[in-house]
Amino acid sequence: MAHNMYMVPNPGMPGCPAGLEYLTQVDQLLIKQKVELIEALAGFESNNKYEIRNAMGQNVFYAVEENDCLTRQCCGPLRSFTIRVLDNFGQEVITVNRPLKCMSCFFPCCLQELEVQSPPGNIVGYVLQEWHPFLPKFTIKNEHREPVLKLQGPFCGWSCLPDVDFEIMTMDDVSIGKISKQWTGLLREAFTDADNFGIQFPMDLDVRMKAVMIGLCFLIDFMFFETNN
Repeated sequence: MAHNMYMVPNPGMPGCPAGLEYLTQVDQLLIKQKVELIEALAGFESNNKYEIRNAMGQNVFYAVEENDCLTRQCCGPLRSFTIRVLDNFGQEVITVNRPLKCMSCFFPCCLQELEVQSPPGNIVGYVLQEWHPFLPKFTIKNEHREPVLKLQGPFCGWSCLPDVDFEIMTMDDVSIGKISKQWTGLLREAFTDADNFGIQFPMDLDVRMKAVMIGLCFLIDFMFFETNN
C-alpha cells in the first residue's frame, strides 16, 4: 500500500451512504487540483482532476471532471460539469452535477445550482446560489430541498488576497467552519490556475452535508478561481 493513500475499509454504517464512512472521522479536508502539463504550458483546459487528502496528507478520495473538449473550450469555467469522486479502491462514492448557468449578477434567474449524490443515483443535497450584488452567497439544502446551512464569501475585490475564506454558517448565522482557498505562490499562480482548498467543518456534521461541502468546493473553484481561456 502506498504510504500516501488511506485505504479506508468499507464496513457499512447505519444512516451513512456507502463509501462515506471515513468522513465521519474527520473535521477537515484538503482538496488539491492537479495540473495537466499541456494546460500549464499552453492554457488548454483539460478536465479538472483533484486529490482529496486528510490532515496527514494522505489521499482519501480523488475526483475527475467528466466533460468533452468542445464544452471545455467554448464555455470555460461557465461550463456545466459532472465530477465523479472515487475512493482509493476506484469506487465512485459521490457524484456532483452542475447544469450550465449564466454567472452574471444581473440575471438572478440564472444563479448557480449544484446537485450532490451519494452513492450515485441517491441525492443527498443541493447547493443554490443566492442573489447578492457584492457577496458570494449560497444555501446548502438537504435531499428534501430544506435549507440546512449557508455559505458566504468575502466582499468583491478579494482575488488578490493570499487566503480567501468562505464562511460556513447555520441558518441562524452561527459560524461552524469554512472553505478556504490557499494560494501556493506568486510564480506558480502566474503560470497555472491550480488551486488548493481547505474545508473545515464540525466532526459531528451530517456526513451527507460533508459530501455536499466537497461538491461546493468544486463549484467555488469553477466560479471564482478558474481562468476563462
